[in-house]
Amino acid sequence: MPGMFVRRLDSGLSKIYVVLGHYREHQLSVQSSISSSYQSLTPDCPQAHLFEREIYELIGVMPEGHPWLKPVRHHQFVSPVGATPSEAHTFFGMHGDEIHEVAVGPVHAGVIEPGHFRFQCHGEIVHHLEIQLGYQYRGVEEGMVGGPHPRSLIQMETVAGDTTIAHAWAYCQNVEAMAGVKIPARTSALRAMALELERLANHVGDIGALSNDVGFLPTAAYCGRLRGDFLNMTALICGSRFGRRILRPGGVFFDIDHAVAKEILERLDSVEPDLCGAIDLFFDTESSRGRMEGTGMLGPKAARELGIVGMAARASGQRIDCRADHPVGWWERVDFPVASCEAGDVLARASIRRQEIETSFGLLRHLLRDLPEGPVSEPIAALAPESVAISMVEGWRGEVAHIAMTDRLGRFSLYKVIDPSFHNWTGLALALRGEQISDFPLCNRSFNLSYCGFDL
Repeated sequence: MPGMFVRRLDSGLSKIYVVLGHYREHQLSVQSSISSSYQSLTPDCPQAHLFEREIYELIGVMPEGHPWLKPVRHHQFVSPVGATPSEAHTFFGMHGDEIHEVAVGPVHAGVIEPGHFRFQCHGEIVHHLEIQLGYQYRGVEEGMVGGPHPRSLIQMETVAGDTTIAHAWAYCQNVEAMAGVKIPARTSALRAMALELERLANHVGDIGALSNDVGFLPTAAYCGRLRGDFLNMTALICGSRFGRRILRPGGVFFDIDHAVAKEILERLDSVEPDLCGAIDLFFDTESSRGRMEGTGMLGPKAARELGIVGMAARASGQRIDCRADHPVGWWERVDFPVASCEAGDVLARASIRRQEIETSFGLLRHLLRDLPEGPVSEPIAALAPESVAISMVEGWRGEVAHIAMTDRLGRFSLYKVIDPSFHNWTGLALALRGEQISDFPLCNRSFNLSYCGFDL
């Protein structure tokens, strides 16, 4: 389920939309229903639970039979249909001899964003972890209404700072679809290049961070340095290490010439031996593997029912990847292996990163040696009025989904952003059940989810 959202109608009723992804058929479908209440999908389709809670919290449309309408982001709503404002959230509790509770956050040390983690423990064993986010609700989606504005692209680039390319690409695809624009082949290839550099930088950084969490400092030090090399490759293209202002609707801001393509290839060749050596050392060291193997388990059944996406899903036996399942542009012309593991533990999530690093090197070399010729942009006219566009991009964490609707003037009447973290935070909570509380930092890092991507 890429997404579920609600739209208020002039009649005062609400129209609820469900976007379904059919991976084997490479198709998307949209279903909708008008109602002031409806029978909850969650008991039969658990991955709907957060979306239904969000809809209820925003406008008070009741999902009858939902097991737990805990607030998602806002802590209070005033319903347009006359419902009583939600009460302050009461945290889940356990009782019994030697049961104790550990509360962490929402204020954390350093620059980490706010999030509250509440552990119900017996001794060192976690029986339940409750995660509460939404402390920095930014109103990003509301800010898109009435657009596209001059600031819209910047808003999309900053949905989640480490996923600049994926979110910007999803936004551009929606604008292009609504404007009836087909981007040039070279543009699609350049966007794919930027996306894979973003994937490499984050996966390399994460393997270094996992190494640090298990106390294996050689790989932590190497990956911390090598991550910067991939960020600098992106900066070589556009001047920004995080890829700001590479993409724009209809094309890209920056083309690359033969000399830049050659330099990126040379940098890839230069960095690969050190990176492979550091990663191999990490995975081949028994103490590192022993710390990760069997820790933070999320089985295939739970991953499937919760709708886990991206590398966390692939680590739990779900072979899903938007680049292969919903290919667009350059991805339609290339074959690549979709990473997969079955174990669903920290080691599996680290292994997915390792596999995808190898794949990204191959994709970048193929792309840079055979860049299509031609223009890099097409003009964007007005958006089609009263239209709907859905875009999915496989960011480094997983499926980034954007859904846009226009009014009769061709302006955004609704813009829905679904970061992969929105799907996956519940997976982290389940992965902690039965684990020692001291394993939380390692499990948390193995998912490495975004606070700001959730707090939209």
